[in-house]
Amino acid sequence: MHLYQQISRNKRQTVYIVAGFILFILAVGAAITYMFIGDYISGIILAVLFGGGYTLIMLMSSTNVVMKMNHAQEIRSSDDHAYLWNTVDSLSMVAQIPQPRIFIIRDASPNAFATGTSPKKAAVAVTTGLLDQLNREELEGVLAHEIAHVRNYDVRLATIAVALVSAIAILSDIGARSMRYGTRGRGNSNNKQNGIILILSLVLILLSPFIATLIRLAISRNREFLADATAAELTRNPYALANALKKITNSNVPVKEASETSASLYFADPLKKKAAGLFSTHPQPGERIKRLESM
Repeated sequence: MHLYQQISRNKRQTVYIVAGFILFILAVGAAITYMFIGDYISGIILAVLFGGGYTLIMLMSSTNVVMKMNHAQEIRSSDDHAYLWNTVDSLSMVAQIPQPRIFIIRDASPNAFATGTSPKKAAVAVTTGLLDQLNREELEGVLAHEIAHVRNYDVRLATIAVALVSAIAILSDIGARSMRYGTRGRGNSNNKQNGIILILSLVLILLSPFIATLIRLAISRNREFLADATAAELTRNPYALANALKKITNSNVPVKEASETSASLYFADPLKKKAAGLFSTHPQPGERIKRLESM
C-alpha cells in the first residue's frame, strides 16, 4: 500500500475508534441512570462531566512524572550525545515541531518512547541499549517514529483513552455497587420492552471496563501503524525502521524500569509479554515490518 494511503487509512480508523469510544462512555452513563432512576439523559450528562473532568486531570500530569517513573536522565546539549541530539533536532525541523526534550534511560534493552500532550511539552527518551545496538540509520528511524507520535498528538490521544477507561471503570463500579439497593423507575416496570433494556443496561455496566480496555488497546495499535508510516515519510527510509524493529523485537530482555502504566508509550512492548491480537498494546511486529517494507 502506498505510504500516504496508509497514513490516510490509519487516521480514518482512529477517528472511527475514538468516536465509538465517546459514544460508549455515554452509553454506560445512560445505562447506569436508566437502571436506577429510569432516566438516561441524566446519565449522559454524568458521563460527560465525569469523563471530561477525569481527562483534564490526566492531561495536566507532567512529562516529568513519566520520566521519573522510568528513571530517565535528561541531556541538555549536543555535548552529552552529539548524534542523538542532532538527529532529534533535524527530525523536529522536518516534522515542523519544536525540538522535544531528550532523555536517556540506562537499560540494556533497546527501546524508546515519547511523551507530552503537545509538541511544545514533548519529550523523547531512548535506552542505552538502543544507542548501543542500532546503527545510525536504524536509530534515526526509531527517533522519527517517536517524533511522529509527537507531531500526531498520539500521547495526548493515549492519555485521553486511559482517562476514559479509568472513568468507565469507576462508573461501572458505582453501578455494580448500587445494584445491592435494587433498581427503580422504568427498570421495575412490567413492560417487556423496558425489561429488555434493563437487562442490556446491566450487561453493559458489567462488561464496560473490559470493552473500554479493548478500545484503548485498539487505539494504541492503530497509532503505532500511523507513527511507522509518518516516520517513513520523515526519513524516506522505511527499511531502516523495519530493520530496527527486527532488532528490538528479537531482544528478549525487558526494560527494567518499564511498568504496565508506561508500556504502551514505548516503540515496542518493553515488558516482552508477547500478547497477541486484541489484548496487545502494540501491533504484531511482523505486520508492522510487512507494512514498512511494502512502502
